[in-house]
Amino acid sequence: MTKDHNPRKFAPIEPVVFFPSIAIVALAAIAMIAFPAQAAAKVSASYAFIMKNLSSMFMFFGFFAFATVIVLGFGRYGNTRLGGPDEKPEFSTFSWISMLFCAGIGIGIMIWSVVEPIYYISNPPMGIKPQSDLAYTWAHMLPLFHWGFSAWAIYCLPTIPIAYSVYVRREKIFRISESSRPILGKQADGAVGKFIEIVVLLGTVGAIGTSLGLAIPLISRLLSSMFGAPDDLFLKSAVTVILFVLFGGSVYLGIEKGLKNLTRFNVWGAILLLFLVLGFGPTGFIFDLLSNSLGLLFNNFFGLTFQTEPLRLLETPVRESWPQNWTVFYWAWWVAYAPITALFVASISRGRTIKELVLAECLWGTLGCWIFMAIFGAYSLYAQKSGLVDVVGIQANSGDPAACLAVMSSLGAHWLIVPLYAIMCFVFLATTLQAASYSLANLCVKKGHSDKQPERWNRMLWASLVAVFGLGILVAGGEKALKTVQTSTIVGGVIIVPIILVLVASLFKSLRQDFAGAFPTGGIVAPIFKKEAAPLSLQKNAAAENAEDQGKGGGAR
Repeated sequence: MTKDHNPRKFAPIEPVVFFPSIAIVALAAIAMIAFPAQAAAKVSASYAFIMKNLSSMFMFFGFFAFATVIVLGFGRYGNTRLGGPDEKPEFSTFSWISMLFCAGIGIGIMIWSVVEPIYYISNPPMGIKPQSDLAYTWAHMLPLFHWGFSAWAIYCLPTIPIAYSVYVRREKIFRISESSRPILGKQADGAVGKFIEIVVLLGTVGAIGTSLGLAIPLISRLLSSMFGAPDDLFLKSAVTVILFVLFGGSVYLGIEKGLKNLTRFNVWGAILLLFLVLGFGPTGFIFDLLSNSLGLLFNNFFGLTFQTEPLRLLETPVRESWPQNWTVFYWAWWVAYAPITALFVASISRGRTIKELVLAECLWGTLGCWIFMAIFGAYSLYAQKSGLVDVVGIQANSGDPAACLAVMSSLGAHWLIVPLYAIMCFVFLATTLQAASYSLANLCVKKGHSDKQPERWNRMLWASLVAVFGLGILVAGGEKALKTVQTSTIVGGVIIVPIILVLVASLFKSLRQDFAGAFPTGGIVAPIFKKEAAPLSLQKNAAAENAEDQGKGGGAR
């Protein structure tokens, strides 16, 4: 991407993609608002069918993603640079990791790191007795599994093919269909390609609309507690407007001046909040519980990865099970977010190697989540176990936002921690929404402009639609409407899985073609490159394109 001061910085829209996308999003929102009961019934039936018949698909896919990114990152292609052989990264390592982490996680980590363990002590897996000491230890470990290596591998898996197609093969646009061209061929420009983009776009709007629907009640509850204002629709609307000003302003400024600075603030603010909770909470207990949870996780990783409780299918009626309610749901949720997150992360990863990309997402992303889950989750369990706060009762009677507020308010420096927690909720959500707005806008630009940012009005339009969609969920039916959108997003994950598989197949086909004869032995896992370089033919193509850009005054990339 070019800097904001470059006069050739903006990419024009592609009307064939842009206008139908706007129409589809508008129609989907109208249908949800006008016919909430019918929409909820259809979505619930689809969700029940998936959980009954396709649970194992998501389990296998989670492991497939984990294994494949390990092969790509540490196999023979790991040192392939995403760009020319001498191309430097556009952003510093700290800024790059900060942006991909904040874009991929959002406010979800602020909510679930506090409340997810509380669900598990009352409903643990594997027949563990509820509220027992064993239930508490598993309750702290399970979020580390759900927010760990497999989850980030699902994000990373589609990122690599997109980045490779644009930066190594020099495709001219950030689109899933374009990156699937080695398999799709001409269909990438036809109905199949358009279908892929529509699915990705609808899934993205639904996913970020759900994030807003989850986040706005939490922030509203926090502000109501701090300022004594009634927690009503007016306050929620005000929160939405403030949020739009924050992330909309950042969208307007661009990645260099907006998102990069916002994520820096996000990361340092999160570190401060974590240190405060660690310092004012039971520090020794938190570290001991983390050590115990890591051992428990590594001992049970593969069992949890493939657990489905199949005997439930022989019962009449077929009962719900813990893996379906949690692990399968999580993997489907990560899949639903994966394409749009991949598009954004690919757009900021020029000059990185495949190995760097795998490490940034699967190692640093995992560690970032684990720190939140370890500290917030341990303190939440401590508050419940010690009798300091009845988190279970508050969660059951008043919901997750009230439980989060109660936990944070029980700390010694709550006068500082609660406002900081509220601010970080704002900022975490804003960074995710900005990244999503960029990716949505990128889906609608003309081919041949992968090195330019979308037009400001294009970015701002999508930012506005995202905010209005989230507010519409609250107005249309609150939790019921939110549940419909959330469940429909998971249902969409069933379609996105084969799309990602096509992306991966396209990547391996491109790698075999581009590196034909480059290795003395066959197989995928072989000695890693000692030099970071693309195939000679691609180096020449890249050099020629860079020379052509400079001759036209195209500006630095």
